[in-house]
Amino acid sequence: MDHTKYKIGYFLPPEVTLDWARQDRVRQAPLWCSVDLRDGNQALVEPMNLTQKLEFFELLVRLGFKEIEVGFPAASKTEYRFVRTLIERELIPPDVTVQVLTQAREPIIRQTFEAVRGAPRAIVHLYNSTSAVQREQVFGKSRDEIRAVAAEGAALVKQLANETPGNFMFEYSPESFSGTEPEFALDVCNAVLEVWQPTPDSKAIINLPATVENAMPHVFASQVEYIHKRLVRRSAVTLSLHPHNDRGCAVADAEMGVLAGAERLEGTLFGNGERTGNLDLIACAMNLYSQGVDPGLDLTDMSGVRQVYERLTRMDVSPRHPYAGDLVFTAFSGSHQDAIAKSMFWRAERGDCPHWDVPYLPIDPRDVGREYDSDVIRINSQSGKGGVSYILKRHFGITLPEAMKETVGYAVKDSSDQERRELTPDWVYKVFLERFVEPDRVFQIADCRYRHHDGFHAEVTVILSGGTEKVVTGSGNGRLDAVSNAIKRCLGVDYELFAYEEHALSKGSSAKAVAYVGLNHNGRAYWGAGIHEDIIESSVRALTAAVNQIQELTAYTGARSERTARIMAYIHEHFKTVSLSGLSREFFLSTPYLSKLLKEETGMTFTDILKSIRLKKARALLKTTSLPMDRIAEEVGYQNVENFNRLFKQSCGVTPAQFRKLG
Repeated sequence: MDHTKYKIGYFLPPEVTLDWARQDRVRQAPLWCSVDLRDGNQALVEPMNLTQKLEFFELLVRLGFKEIEVGFPAASKTEYRFVRTLIERELIPPDVTVQVLTQAREPIIRQTFEAVRGAPRAIVHLYNSTSAVQREQVFGKSRDEIRAVAAEGAALVKQLANETPGNFMFEYSPESFSGTEPEFALDVCNAVLEVWQPTPDSKAIINLPATVENAMPHVFASQVEYIHKRLVRRSAVTLSLHPHNDRGCAVADAEMGVLAGAERLEGTLFGNGERTGNLDLIACAMNLYSQGVDPGLDLTDMSGVRQVYERLTRMDVSPRHPYAGDLVFTAFSGSHQDAIAKSMFWRAERGDCPHWDVPYLPIDPRDVGREYDSDVIRINSQSGKGGVSYILKRHFGITLPEAMKETVGYAVKDSSDQERRELTPDWVYKVFLERFVEPDRVFQIADCRYRHHDGFHAEVTVILSGGTEKVVTGSGNGRLDAVSNAIKRCLGVDYELFAYEEHALSKGSSAKAVAYVGLNHNGRAYWGAGIHEDIIESSVRALTAAVNQIQELTAYTGARSERTARIMAYIHEHFKTVSLSGLSREFFLSTPYLSKLLKEETGMTFTDILKSIRLKKARALLKTTSLPMDRIAEEVGYQNVENFNRLFKQSCGVTPAQFRKLG
C-alpha cells in the first residue's frame, strides 16, 4: 500500500477557537431528523416499495421523530408517489414535518414543489456542491459561480413556496462541506440566508454535511464552531449536521458538533446508508440517555424497532451494535459476569436504587426491553462463577454457597468446552444436577434410621456399585454427622465436613429444600447438593453426592482401576455413539476381555452401563427441558423413539411422558 498518494482533504478554519472543547457533555437533546426513507441516502440493494415506506414512516412517527425526510421526489417515481400518498391520504401527523431534497437546479426544484403541493408542513432542502475538488474537477466553476448557483436556487425556492399551496420551511446544505474551505462555506450559507431572510419566528435550517468524513472529530467540531459564530441572522437559523461515517466517527462528529453550536442532527436509525453509513441516531440518542438526558425518542422496545427495520430494509443490524445488537449487553467473560452479577445481587438486596451504576453496562437493559437472564448473563467456556450462580438463582432458585460457586463455575465451563457452544440456562442446570446432585454413584444410601440417646445414632443401609448391600452404624453430634461417620466406616475413607448450607427452593415447589455439603479430603474440596421435601433427606443426599466424587475411595467401594476409570470416562463423553467394538479399538483391548473387565470392576455389562448413562441423561432432559420425545431420544443416543420409550419404562417403571408429569 502506497500511503504517499493520499493527502489531507479538509481545511481548518482561518480562526480556531475551541470553545466547544471546554464543555464535558451534551446537556440537551438536539432536534432529530430521520433520513431513512430517502433511497439515495440508504443506498439499499433493493429499495423499499410504497407499502414498506409507509410502514417505516409509521415506525418513525411512533418513535417520536418530528422531522422525517421522505425522499428526493424529482429523482425517483417511488419517492414522488410516496410523498403524494402521505399528503393526499393525510397521513402526516400535525406535529410532524416532512422533508424533501432537491438540487439547486430549476427543473428539479419545480418538480419538488409539485410533489409537496398541499403539504401541511414540509421542509424543502436545497443543496449544491461547494467542495474544492468538485468545483475544480467536476464543475469547473469559480467560487462566485458556485455561490450564484446557491443563491439563484434559494430565490426560486422562495418564489415557488409563495406560489404553491402548503406550509413550507427552507433548508440549505453546502454539499461536501467536509471538503470545502470553511470561510467559503460560510460565504455561500450567508448568501442563501440573505435571499431567504429568515426570522426567529420563521427559521431557516443551515445543514453542514460531512459528505465524506475526512478529518478527526475535533477538526469537524472546529469547522462547525466557525460557521456557528459567523452566520448572519444566527437567531433565525437552526444549525444542523449530517455526518457520514467514512472514518467510523460519525457519532463523535455529531456530539462534538453539538457542543460546537449545532442544534439539529440528520441520520438513520442504525447508521446504515451509502458507503460506510450515516450518523447512527439510536446510538447518539442512547448516549444522551445514558448520561441522564432525555433524548425525546421512545426506544423502550429496541428489539422490536430493530426487527421492523431489518425486515423492511433487508439490512442487518450488527450483533455488536451499541444498545440494539444481540450481544451488546452480553457478558461471557468470567470477571465481567462476576462484577455484573454481584452488582445485580447488591441492587436486589438494596431494593430502591435511584441511580444506575453497574459495571460493564452503560444503561439498564430493561429500559430498552432487554432481560438480564437472556441478554446479559450468558454462559460459555469463558464464563465465571458469578454468571453461573446468577443463572441458577434467577431461573431455578438455587442459591449456591459462596465457597461452592467456583467449583460449579468450572464444571459448567468444562461442559461448554466439550460442547463447543453457548449453554442455555436449562443446560447449566443439567450440568449442576449431573455433577453435584446426581453424580456417578460409587455407592448409594437406601435407608437411614435415627436414634437420639447420648448423641445421635444412625443405622445406614449402603448399596455399593457392584450391588453389595451393607448396614452400618455411626454416631455424631447431629443426624448428618452420624450418617457421615457411618459412611466413613463403610467405605474406609476419611474426610472433613467443612461446609453446610440449606435453603427453601424459591422456584418450583415451595415445599422442597436444597442442602449443600462441602468435604475436604487430602487437601481437595468436594461439593454435593441434595433436593427433597425433607431437609434431613436433602442433607443426606448432598453428603452422598459429595462423597461419591472422592477419587481415592478404598476397595470396599469396588473402586475401578485407573484404566477402567478412563474407559468409563470415554463412555460418558461419547455415550451417544460409542459401541463395544469401537471402545475395544480405542483402548487396544479385545472385545471379550473388555466385556469381562467392565463386568468385574463395575458389576455391569457394557450394555447396562450405556443404558444407565443414556437414561440418566434422558431423565435430566425430561426434568429440565420441554423438548419433544423424539428429540430427547436422539439427544441421548436412540434413533428409534419407540425403542427409547420401551427401555425407559423397563428401567424407571413409567413412560418418559409419565416421568415428566411426575416432575
